[in-house]
Amino acid sequence: MQSFLPIVAEVLGMPDPIGWVVVAVLGLILLALFIALMKYFNLYIQSLTTRAGIGLAQMVGMSFQKVNPAIIVRAKVQAVMAGLDQVSADGLRSHYLAGGDPIKVVVSLIAADRANIPLDFKTACAIDLAGRDVLDAVQTSVNPKVIDCPDTKKGKSEIAGVAKNGIQVLARARVTVRTNISRLVGGATEETIIARVGEGIVAAIGAAESHKDVLESPDRISKTVLAKGLDAGTSFEIVSIDIADVDVGTNIGARLQADQAEADKRVAQANAEKRRAMAVAFEQEQKAEVMANRAKVVAAEAQIPLAMAEAFRAGRLGVMDYYNMKNVIADTDMRKTLGGPTDKDGK
Repeated sequence: MQSFLPIVAEVLGMPDPIGWVVVAVLGLILLALFIALMKYFNLYIQSLTTRAGIGLAQMVGMSFQKVNPAIIVRAKVQAVMAGLDQVSADGLRSHYLAGGDPIKVVVSLIAADRANIPLDFKTACAIDLAGRDVLDAVQTSVNPKVIDCPDTKKGKSEIAGVAKNGIQVLARARVTVRTNISRLVGGATEETIIARVGEGIVAAIGAAESHKDVLESPDRISKTVLAKGLDAGTSFEIVSIDIADVDVGTNIGARLQADQAEADKRVAQANAEKRRAMAVAFEQEQKAEVMANRAKVVAAEAQIPLAMAEAFRAGRLGVMDYYNMKNVIADTDMRKTLGGPTDKDGK
């Protein structure tokens, strides 16, 4: 090595120390290229053989940008092999840096292309970045899925409606939906579909004259609900609504009438109690008034001895007059005693 460096320096026309520095720099560059080639060799060969168009320098640049080159190359290779010319390496890298999943986007584009579903790369990226499963959306577009109404996971197994005759009807529906790709971003989710279908079922049962009409033709409910266009503004297109089960519940009308009668009885009892309380209060008021009048009589009678004393002092009443008055009073009391009621022995 020591004999090689002067030769290189002599060939380059440089002094020996400078030649050593140049050779060292060239060696480091060659070493870095060798390491990069070994690290990305498989990816580069895969990109080269499939004509993905991603070079070794791009792979190294992705590593500096905190982008996993293996994901980008794999996604680009899948797109090229599927004939998707709209997918570019720069677009995949940008989507990765934005926090998306390039492989899922490419797979969803391939599935949509095979199923003749219009879906472009930009829309697929937007759906993925919005937090929706773009691959599941495409698969649901091809193979519609069934939604239970009501959602049994929330502890409710049937929707209750009341017909016009007051009988409760319990129903359970199965809604077949297909994803609407154009409304997937910003469209309502499955919960909205379940709520709207449940509301439509309750309204359809309530419009029936009798619960027997609902039991006789359950498809009347599904036709009525389906005709309302409940999928407007949602991410899905309703394919069909099928009534899976219909059952009779309680007699809501009779129970409401019984509750009303009980309430009326309580109101009548309250009114009667109110009138009784008013009568008792009036009686007590009359007793109080009698006692007040008696007090006035007693007060007036108390003035008689005073008036008699004043008459004696003034000479307007004599002793004989007083004794005559006493005799009259005693005579009156005797007559009252003799003329009063007798006891049961006749005494």
